[in-house]
Amino acid sequence: MSESENTKNQIALPLVLAIGLAAGVLIGASFKGDALPVSGSDELDKFREVIGLIRSEYVDPTQTDSLVEDAIQHMLGKLDPHSVYIAASERQEANEDLRGNFEGIGIEFNIFHDTLVVVTALSGGPSESVGIQSGDKIIKVGEKSIAGVGITNTDVFKLLKGPKGTEVKIEILRKNQHSPITFNIIRDKIPQYSVDVSYMVAPEIGYIKISRFSQTTYQEFQQGLAKLRDKGMKKLIIDLQGNPGGYMNQAIDLADEFLPEGSRIVYTKGQDKRNNANAMSTNKGTFERGDLIVLVNEGSASAAEILAGALQDNDRALVVGRRSFGKGLVQSPFDLNDGSELRLTISRYYTPSGRSIQKPYVDKGEYARDLAYRYRHGEFFTSDSIRFNDSLKYKTTGGRTVYGGGGIMPDYFVPLDTTLDSHYLNQLYNSNAIQEYTFKYADKHQAALKAQGWESFYREFDVTDAMLEDLGAAGVRNGVKLNPVDLKSNRRAFQAHVKAQIARKIWGGEGFYPIYNETNEILQQAIRLFDRIPDLNRNKM
Repeated sequence: MSESENTKNQIALPLVLAIGLAAGVLIGASFKGDALPVSGSDELDKFREVIGLIRSEYVDPTQTDSLVEDAIQHMLGKLDPHSVYIAASERQEANEDLRGNFEGIGIEFNIFHDTLVVVTALSGGPSESVGIQSGDKIIKVGEKSIAGVGITNTDVFKLLKGPKGTEVKIEILRKNQHSPITFNIIRDKIPQYSVDVSYMVAPEIGYIKISRFSQTTYQEFQQGLAKLRDKGMKKLIIDLQGNPGGYMNQAIDLADEFLPEGSRIVYTKGQDKRNNANAMSTNKGTFERGDLIVLVNEGSASAAEILAGALQDNDRALVVGRRSFGKGLVQSPFDLNDGSELRLTISRYYTPSGRSIQKPYVDKGEYARDLAYRYRHGEFFTSDSIRFNDSLKYKTTGGRTVYGGGGIMPDYFVPLDTTLDSHYLNQLYNSNAIQEYTFKYADKHQAALKAQGWESFYREFDVTDAMLEDLGAAGVRNGVKLNPVDLKSNRRAFQAHVKAQIARKIWGGEGFYPIYNETNEILQQAIRLFDRIPDLNRNKM
C-alpha cells in the first residue's frame, strides 16, 4: 500500500520554509548493532532507585514505562539533533522507507471528501492481481465501515498494512456499478522505489532523480543508468534535490561508479575507534569518464551530501543548485530489549578534502530554524548573502577552494525562482484540491488521453483557462478562497503542475517528471552548463 503523497512518482511542492527540516532524523549509516550491557554505576543506580520509589510510594498509579521513554527522549535531547529514540510501535513504519519495501495490499490512494479512493493499483501487487481499479472507492475494511467517518492516512495504514500472507477483506464502490463489490486480498511485499525516474532530458544528456538512499538505491540506479545508455546517454545529471539521505553504504557505492580506483570517497571519526572508517573507490566504476552534474538544494542532506561532497572534492562533477542542508553526523541503529530502537550518533563524516559539513547545533532552536533563517536573509536568492569561515577552507584534488561548516556549497549557484512559488498553488495542494481535480480529469478523459499518447500530450496538450477555473472551483469546495491575482501572475506554474499531475495519473513518473521539470530551474540551468565541465577538469573554475 502507498499513498499519493509518498510514492515513487510524487514530487514535493517547493515549500521553502519546510523543505528538509526533518532531513537529519533518517539513519546515516549501514552499521547495525545491539545495545551493549552497561555495568553498574552511580547514575544507573540512582535512576533505578527513583523509578522504584515512584512505583512503590507515589500517590497515584503511574505508568513508569512511559516515564522511562520520556526520560530517554530528554536525555537524547541533550546530545545532537539526530540521535533519536523510536518506540517499538513506530519502528516498522520508521524503517520502511530505508528497507525499500513494505507489506500491504499495494495501492496508491488519496482521501477525497472523507472517501478513500484508489489512485492506482501498484503494478505486480496483490490489489492489481484481484482486479482493483483506479477510481474504486473503498467503503469497508473487514467489518469496519470507513466512508464518511473522517478517516485519515494513518487510519488507512493501520487497516491495510499487515504482514505478508495475511488476508484483508475490502468492499468497494465502482463507477457504473450499482452494488458494492467485495475483494479478499492477500497482503504481500510491496517495493518502494528510491530512484523516482530516469529519462533523457536532451540529446546525449540523461537525468536520474534519487529521492532517498534506501537498501535498493544502488541497484535501482544501475538499472536506470543502463536504460539511459541504451538511449545514447553520454552526459549525466543526478538530481539530489530534497533528498534527506539514508544508508551511507549506498552513497559510497554510487560515488564509486564515477571515481577512478584509489580515490577517497568519505571517512568517519568517532569516540570509539570501531567507528572510524575510510571509504576508497574500487575498480568497479562504470561511468568514470562521462560528463557529470549533481543537483542539490537546502533539502539535500546526509548521504546525499556524502555523494555530492565526494564528487566535488575529487573534481569529478559540477555541483549545481543551492547550499545543502548541512548534516555531517552518522547514526547507527541499536536494538533495545523491548523491540524499540535507539539511533545514536556514533561518528562524524568528512569529505575527501577533510571537510565536516555539519552545521552548528549548540542552540537546537536555531538549528531547527536554520532554513527559515536562510530564506529570510536572502540566501535562497543570492549567493552573496552566504558568509564562509576562512578557517574552514579546504582544497579539492585539483586545487579549487571549498568550505566546510554547514552544507555543500554548489560550484554554480541557482537562485530560487519566486515566479514558480505560489502561495495559492500550495494551498490547493494542501487542501487536496489539485490532486482531486487532476484525478477526476484524468479519470474522465482516460481513454482519449491514452489514445493520444504521451509524446503528443507533451507537445500539444494545453491547460486552458476553463480548466484553471474548474481547479479554482475545486479549491473553493475544499475551503480555499479564490485568488485570481496569484493565479494570473503564476499562470505558467499552475499550468505545468496541472498538466504534470494529469500525465502522472495516466503514465506515472515517466510522464510526470519531464513536464514538472520544466519548472525545475536548477535542472534547466544545469542542462546549459555542460560546457563548464572542461573548465572543471582543467581546474579553472
